[in-house]
Amino acid sequence: MESMTEPTTAAGAAEAPSPPPDVPAIALEGVAKTYRSGREEVHAVSRIDLEIAQGEFFSLLGPSGCGKTTTMRMIAGFEDPTEGTVRLKGADVTRTAPDRRDVNMVFQSYALFPHMTVFDNIAFGLRRKGTPSDEIRRRVGEMLELVELSGRERTKPGRMSGGQQQRVALARALVNRPSALLLDEPLGALDLKLRQAMQMELKRIQRDVGITFVYVTHDQGEALTMSDRIAVMNKGSVEQLGDPRQIYERPASRFVAGFIGTSNLLSGGVTDASGGLVTFPVGESGAVCATAAAAVGDTVEVTVRPEKIALHTARPDGAGARSRVPGTVREVVYLGASTHYTVALEGGGADGAGAGPELTVFTQNAAGTGDGPGRGDRVWLEWSPEHSYVLPA
Repeated sequence: MESMTEPTTAAGAAEAPSPPPDVPAIALEGVAKTYRSGREEVHAVSRIDLEIAQGEFFSLLGPSGCGKTTTMRMIAGFEDPTEGTVRLKGADVTRTAPDRRDVNMVFQSYALFPHMTVFDNIAFGLRRKGTPSDEIRRRVGEMLELVELSGRERTKPGRMSGGQQQRVALARALVNRPSALLLDEPLGALDLKLRQAMQMELKRIQRDVGITFVYVTHDQGEALTMSDRIAVMNKGSVEQLGDPRQIYERPASRFVAGFIGTSNLLSGGVTDASGGLVTFPVGESGAVCATAAAAVGDTVEVTVRPEKIALHTARPDGAGARSRVPGTVREVVYLGASTHYTVALEGGGADGAGAGPELTVFTQNAAGTGDGPGRGDRVWLEWSPEHSYVLPA
C-alpha cells in the first residue's frame, strides 16, 4: 500500500463557488491507464466512465490488481491517465497537479507525523496555506469534536490506538474542507471488531460533513455497509455499478455474483417456460424454477444466495412453482448466530446420476429450533423462484 511522508493538502487551491447540484463531484470520461515495461503493455484501467454525485459515499470494490487504486490515484492526480478526462465539479483537472486539486486523500498507513501532537497534525495543512491562528484553533476544534477526540489535542500519535490514529488522519484531511475525500483501504490495518466500528463512524462522519467520499476496498462487507453506490471492478473494468442492494440481489455477471458475498450457481436447459418463469431439472427428482424470459431449450445460469434457501429433512409438501432439490450434507459449520451447511446435490450430472454441484446454505439459529441435520444426512433444499436470479448471458 502506498504511503506518504507528507499529508496531501489542497494548498494554494482557491475555494470555488459550489457547482449546481446536478454537476457530478467527480467524473471520469473514457479514463484509461496503461503501463509500459519494455515491449510489454499492462492495461491497469480500461476506459472507465463514471459519475460520482456531490455528497455521495461511493466505493470502488474489487480484488487486488483490478485497477481500483490506480483509478483513485488518477482522481487525486498522483497518476496521469493514458487517455481520457478527469473532472472535479465540472472542471477538467486531468493535467492539474495533486496539490492544486480540491481533494484530499487518506491512506492505510495514516502518514501522521510522529513528532507532532494531534493538534499540530490536524493543523498542518492549514498552516501551509497561511490560515490565521484563530481560525486554525476553531477549525481544528471542530474536527476534534467531529471525530470524537476532544481533549486529546496534546497527545502524540504513538500513544494512540489504531482507531484513534485513523480518526486523526480523517480530521487532518477534512479540516481543509475538500470537495471530495479519497480513502484508499484506510481500515485495512485494524482488527475486525475495530474495523467494523470504524465503518459506522466513517458513515456518520460523511453524513455530518456532507462531502463526497470515494472509498477503495477489497472487502465486500465494508462496501455494502457504507456505500450509497458501488462500482465493482475486475481486470481494469467496471463490471457493475449500482447501490448495495442491486449489486447483491441482481449481480450482472458470474464474477460479481461470486465476489459479492457467497453465491450458489446452477445451470441447465430450460424444459418449461411460461408466465415469466423457467424451469430446468436437477438430476431425476429436483428442479429449479426462476423468473426469466427464456425459451424451452435455452441454457440458463442462475444464482441463489445461501440465506434464501430453506433446508428440510424431508421432501417439502405443496405444489406451485418453487425450486426443490435433494442432496446430502457434506459439511456443517456452527457460527453462533447461524449455521452454514454445504450440501452436495444428487444426480447433477448430464446423465442424472452421481453427485451434483455443492450448494451453501445459511440457517439462523433461532431459539428452540434444536439441532439441525448432520454430515451425511439426506436433505431437501427449497426456495422461491424470485430468489433464483438468472445471470445475463
